[in-house]
Amino acid sequence: MRDYKEEFDKRVAFIKETLAASGQKGIVYGNSGGKDCTLVGILCKAACDNTVGILMPCASQRNFSIDLNDGKEVAEKYGIETRLVDLTPVREAELEAIKSVTDMTPAATANIAPRLRMTTLYAVAGAEGRLVAGTGNRSEAYMGYFTKWGDGAYDLNPIADLTVTEIYEFLAWLDAPMSVRTKAPSAGLFEGQTDEKEMGVTYAAIDKFLLTGEADEGDKAVIDRFHRISEHKRQPQVTYPG
Repeated sequence: MRDYKEEFDKRVAFIKETLAASGQKGIVYGNSGGKDCTLVGILCKAACDNTVGILMPCASQRNFSIDLNDGKEVAEKYGIETRLVDLTPVREAELEAIKSVTDMTPAATANIAPRLRMTTLYAVAGAEGRLVAGTGNRSEAYMGYFTKWGDGAYDLNPIADLTVTEIYEFLAWLDAPMSVRTKAPSAGLFEGQTDEKEMGVTYAAIDKFLLTGEADEGDKAVIDRFHRISEHKRQPQVTYPG
């Protein structure tokens, strides 16, 4: 049986060591009320009392209801300082400013919110001497299901090696709120959006492939396609080799 106590201790030690080496004095992360940020928040708070979670609703109604409530519940249960920044007017201002130079696609529009959130986290980090903790998992990374320079940016990520299945198991061991553990994973980028619906494959199928190499033919085709077209997201910036 997996030893989550040992894993917890090792991840907390990793965070402590990374923070000490950086010379910074605290941690900040985006608290969306989801599974990943819940685990990251719990780990970071255990490693550093000076941990702040930022609630950053942006346009989507879900951001202002279930996600906001779940984020507050997690913060209260684990004693994590929480602040709220409504990015809706910032997003609207950006869309208004850019409309004179291009016609935005739905995908480009959806990616504005994650990048505004990361801008906010780094602003807080810079102002207060904090590291930005990432909240992406192994399943999302393999599928490229993250926004480049949005939720894909961070100073440290203590859960990047965990699949979604493993994160749920970890949260169950930690007795995290059931509201977080049972709702459909969603980035909340637009109304009605869920991760699995948008990708066209379940996290269970993705994780089965990652952990065993096995997948149904249809699922494997989707997984391979997402991984192939997102390869650029997992590579370092391209620079002139001279």
